[in-house]
Amino acid sequence: MQALREELAKISSIVTIEKGTTILRQGEYVKVIPLLTSGLVKVFKEESVNGNEVLLYYIKPGESCVMSVTTLIKQQKSHVKAVLEQDSTMVLIPANKALEIAKKFPKWNEFIYDLFSLKFDELLDIIEVLTFSTKNVRLLSYLTKEASLKNTKVLHKTHQQIAYDLGSSREVISRLLKKLEIEGLIKLGQGKITLTSE
Repeated sequence: MQALREELAKISSIVTIEKGTTILRQGEYVKVIPLLTSGLVKVFKEESVNGNEVLLYYIKPGESCVMSVTTLIKQQKSHVKAVLEQDSTMVLIPANKALEIAKKFPKWNEFIYDLFSLKFDELLDIIEVLTFSTKNVRLLSYLTKEASLKNTKVLHKTHQQIAYDLGSSREVISRLLKKLEIEGLIKLGQGKITLTSE
């Protein structure tokens, strides 16, 4: 493990990047593998027909982007887009060096396999919510997860931003948010949403 840390320190660079920055675009080749040390990253799938985006999963501190690793191994263009949800610090591993690391250090592969399993479970949860839940249950699940990840009860998000994340329209989201407020689960404010449920 120590040898892996030393190798990563030798070949990588550490950067701090501002919230809102796109670190991976759909259709691009992967140039670096990010390893997040602080902050939060959202990974989306863009629809080719109308340009809508659907949230797939989050990258949290101590994690990397499994889709980047997959496309790198297959030498394909990225199928996803990754955007910083918060100011973030990350270790950037050059793509060619990441392949060498995988060959030399079994611990790295173990880390990636564990990450695949974790993100696969997250995707299954999202599919379950999308397939078997009503829209207001899906929205509340999204809000609860966002609040949990950011360790807050107050989310500073517009209705339009939520619509982008969920691949919906602003009008639908506004209507559902109002319904959740009437049910006493949230409180709406100017550019913010407060969760009142436990």
